Amino acid sequence: MIKRFLSSEFARRFLTWLAAQYIKFVWSTGRWKIVGENVPDRLLEAGEPFIATFWHGRLIMMAFSWKRCDLVHMLISGHRDGQLVSGMMSHFGSKSVFGSSTRGGAAAFIQLVRLLKEGEVVGITPDGPRGPRMRANSGVVSLAKIAGAPIVPLTFSASWAHVFESWDRFMLPFPFSKGVFLWGTPIEVQKDADDGQLEEKRLEVEQALIALTQRADWLMNQADIEPASTTSPAG
Repeated sequence: MIKRFLSSEFARRFLTWLAAQYIKFVWSTGRWKIVGENVPDRLLEAGEPFIATFWHGRLIMMAFSWKRCDLVHMLISGHRDGQLVSGMMSHFGSKSVFGSSTRGGAAAFIQLVRLLKEGEVVGITPDGPRGPRMRANSGVVSLAKIAGAPIVPLTFSASWAHVFESWDRFMLPFPFSKGVFLWGTPIEVQKDADDGQLEEKRLEVEQALIALTQRADWLMNQADIEPASTTSPAG
């Protein structure tokens, strides 16, 4: 009965609306600070498209990370969970591109390249949709290479939040807490980069996001969340 309810269009619309209202409430009751917003602003003013990257576990507040998040096209898994995320983000003006490494990935990649070449902004969780946690996949650097767009690390943390024991250690901030968004330094990928150089850039993105997230957690007095082991399954 619960599965049938969750699969209905009404249930999806209601749940995404409810989630959006919660996020708005968390934002409006909290004391939030955005550090480094001049980075995306500068790229936007220069007419330069970019790829905003953040860990899957830090997805929920990203609609408030930048005043122009309505410009962002988010890469979302085509699974039911991804559809819920897409519906939630649509309440903030964000647009979705559906695809993942296991479903619709090639078509989504082509669409993202086209969007970036047209001057649009793309948002990607490089450890999504199923992990390993805080380990960047190679897709984001391949996209940056082909589209000629920089990768901009992004994260958030909150002083009062619950971290779930999910594979991504999803952080759910609570109302009336302090919070911080951190934008990192853009990472460029050369169009003639070979496989070895792409792997170096992948590691650079991964380490930049890990360091940025640890800094945000330190600022909010949260414990560090360790990336998944590279030799064991996600979880």
